[in-house]
Order: sequence, then structure tokens, then C-alpha cells
Amino acid sequence: MNKIIGASIAASIAVKQTILADLAFQQKIEQAAQSCIQTFRSGGKVLFCGNGGSAADAQHIAAELSGRFYTDRPPLYAEALHVNSSYVTAVANDYGYDEVYARMLQAAGRPGDVLVAISTSGNSPNIVKTIDVAKQQGMTIIGMTGASGGKMRDLCTILLNVPSSDTPRIQESHILIGHIICQIIESEMFEEG
Repeated sequence: MNKIIGASIAASIAVKQTILADLAFQQKIEQAAQSCIQTFRSGGKVLFCGNGGSAADAQHIAAELSGRFYTDRPPLYAEALHVNSSYVTAVANDYGYDEVYARMLQAAGRPGDVLVAISTSGNSPNIVKTIDVAKQQGMTIIGMTGASGGKMRDLCTILLNVPSSDTPRIQESHILIGHIICQIIESEMFEEG
């Protein structure tokens, strides 16, 4: 059997076990979910940004909220800022790649909205710039990074810095955290109990 398979699975489990043992980290996940719930209940939106795999994660989590997760329920206003490829390529060409999310957030973000900024390093210049715009617009910023938090560490309202420096393991945990947040949102906003 290929040793990579077992080692990768074990490494992924180890990161998740560290999160499972960290009650303070779990409290931050709860705070992130509650921030989104408050925004949705106030008629606001949750916007996501990331690059590469983190862009895919941003789009994935946004789709769980705007479509459905477990529950058949009304859609929630959640969107990844990169889904208009013509916009992204035009702005990257005309203004530079560091502006692609910041410029869209200037148009779409409102006070009380939430920005979920995803960067495994926490240092992506276009993500950091978008966080700066979100702060200027009075938005709550949920950051999802790796262990160090990078430049995002001191910029986010809530920082979910996964305890790993291994990009694939960080991304796997980001999806887990995103799914947990979606489940909390659906449970509290739509399920009777």
C-alpha cells in the first residue's frame, strides 16, 4: 500500500483532533456562525474571498448557504466575490490582481455584512487589501488561515487559524469549519426544536 495514503489521512485526522481538543477554537467557530446569523437576520449578506483552492472553498461554502445544506429552507444571501470571471479578468488587467476583491467589495459590501476571507498563509495581498476595505465599510471580518495567521492575524474580527502549516491539511479543515458554520446557521435559523 502506498505510504502517502495513510500518512495523509493520519495528518488530516491529527489536525482535526487538535481542533476538537481546543475549546477556545471551537468557541471562535461558534462566534463566526453567530456573526453570520445576526447578519442574515438583519437582511445582510455574507461575502467570501480566496485564491486557488481557497477560492474553491469560498465558492463551496457560499453555495451551501445560498442553496441549501441539510435543510430545505429559504436561500441566504451568500456569494463568493470571484464568480464573475469577466469582472475578475477585467479588473486584474486594468487595476492589478490585488484589486479584484477589494473593488467588488466596495460595490457590494455594506455595514453589518460579513466578509469571510480565506488564505492558508494569511498573507495574500489581494485578501489583505479586501479586509482593509471591509473594515472601512463597517463589516465583520472572519478570517480562515493556517496556524500563524500571517498578516491577517491582527486584521480580522474573528480569526480561525487552523493549527497547521501544511496547505492541504489547512484547506481540509477550512471546509470542515465551513460546514460546521453552515449547520449551525441552518439549525438556529430554520429548524424547530
